[in-house]
Amino acid sequence: MSAAPHPEPAAVPGLPARLADVAGTQPAIVARAPGRANLIGEHTDYNDGYVLPAALDLATWIAGAPADDVLVLRSLEEPGEVQVDLRTGEGPQEGWGLYATAVVRALREAGVALRGLQGWVTTDVPVGAGLSSSAAFEVALATALAQDVPAPLALARIAQRAESVHVGVRCGIMDQLASTAGVAGHAVWIDCRDLSRATVPVADDLRLLVVDSGVARGLANSAYNERRAECERAAAALGVPALRDATLEDVEAAGEELDPVARARARHVVTEHARVAQTVQALGAGDRAALRRLFAASHASLREDYEVSSAELDLLVQQALATDGVVASRLTGAGFGGCTITLVEAARAEEAGAAIAAAYERDSGRRARWWVTRPGAGAARLRG
Repeated sequence: MSAAPHPEPAAVPGLPARLADVAGTQPAIVARAPGRANLIGEHTDYNDGYVLPAALDLATWIAGAPADDVLVLRSLEEPGEVQVDLRTGEGPQEGWGLYATAVVRALREAGVALRGLQGWVTTDVPVGAGLSSSAAFEVALATALAQDVPAPLALARIAQRAESVHVGVRCGIMDQLASTAGVAGHAVWIDCRDLSRATVPVADDLRLLVVDSGVARGLANSAYNERRAECERAAAALGVPALRDATLEDVEAAGEELDPVARARARHVVTEHARVAQTVQALGAGDRAALRRLFAASHASLREDYEVSSAELDLLVQQALATDGVVASRLTGAGFGGCTITLVEAARAEEAGAAIAAAYERDSGRRARWWVTRPGAGAARLRG
């Protein structure tokens, strides 16, 4: 009597066809982690404040087969092959391979048991656009390499350590925690001091329209670390542990102890911190006029007090606010280029995206990429 044939394993939901072409349709290990768009709460995370990000449908995928004590990874978007020794953490120190080395080292430092992987990575998250492509890669790779995937907060801490310690970008934890803890249909309110979080429903008839200005930025080579140092200087001058503990009255009443740059940075952080709580209330109440005002105030503060906007981002926001169906718009991410986030009526989202991109190309000469999305689910190991 012959044995019954083994059934074919089920297909991996959502596995990109381009990844299946190189890794096979039934890879032994599959992990996925999303990028994020921050609805509001910009540059408040490393000041111990509140943020309100949402994971996106745009994600980084890793697929492959087990290997002995080594990570061997190739990218469908970037050249070269990356190899990292899981026993020692030795690996590339430049290019995209640096991020892989950083993740392995952070996992080892956290005492996470690792398993080898030989495979491929691909992403829908645009690099340098302010949608946390680095966090999506870090989280996806950590999810694929860990024998037992850590809980969302622990996983986010590991990915944050990879970027802040081993890559050298002194990021807060928002990007990584949004990627690990995202909930479909919801934004995630995060208190970056105690890392408590809550989900905030986004109305079913709203969509997130992400528009890439086409102006790339590199956080490690930008003024990001400079802005963080300016905030630390302002907090010290105000005598508070972090700018989260200051009020607008404190900032306005400060004398010569706050230089003009530190004063402007602090003013942005304390007003932005308040805007996060107000945005949560406005989303719950369906108050779209308030959302429009809050997003506009956030963008103006980032442009004037934090000085991280650009002519291109300002133009995109201006064009969005003149487009039918748009509720609110602002830059998202660290700035210095990258993307805008626009809340738009679902029924008009595609039309709005096309109209904004056409107007932007007409007025700037740049071609904008854009995506209509809903808040998506967080990172997951889908196989292995």
